[in-house]
Amino acid sequence: MAYKVSVERNTLRFAAAHFATFEGRCEPLHGHNYDVIVEVEGELTEDGWVIDFGALKEMTRALCRELDHKFLLQRESKALEIEEGMSNWKVRFRERGWVFPKSDVVALPVENSTAEQLAHWFAERLRERLAERGAANVTSITVGIEEMPGQAGWWTERIG
Repeated sequence: MAYKVSVERNTLRFAAAHFATFEGRCEPLHGHNYDVIVEVEGELTEDGWVIDFGALKEMTRALCRELDHKFLLQRESKALEIEEGMSNWKVRFRERGWVFPKSDVVALPVENSTAEQLAHWFAERLRERLAERGAANVTSITVGIEEMPGQAGWWTERIG
């Protein structure tokens, strides 16, 4: 049996703009005040914990800061035409087009900027940071990205 710790909301949030593509359509450009929930499961360390809450919150907050007040570009999209310029990103969906300054964009390696795929991105990044800390006791990370109260996408990353 594994132990589990979780951190959520409060300072684990970010505001960002995006549009998702689905069923041959593209949502209008809009934004969310996202809340992040993280659960880390594993065996206890010699100190008697899975991971320090403060360390887990700081790793998650750092990722939130990367996305805060940015446009989340789904760099691997099959539905969008994306062109990276010297100082901007040009994005097209059929007859609609946008130009975003590079400084306002986070180009994510995802197919769509859905809550589920953002959760997957967060979990992978947290796994990397936990590995850098030597957290060999961690067996899984679950991340929830809540777009609005009662509406969240989840991803669980198994480790080892």
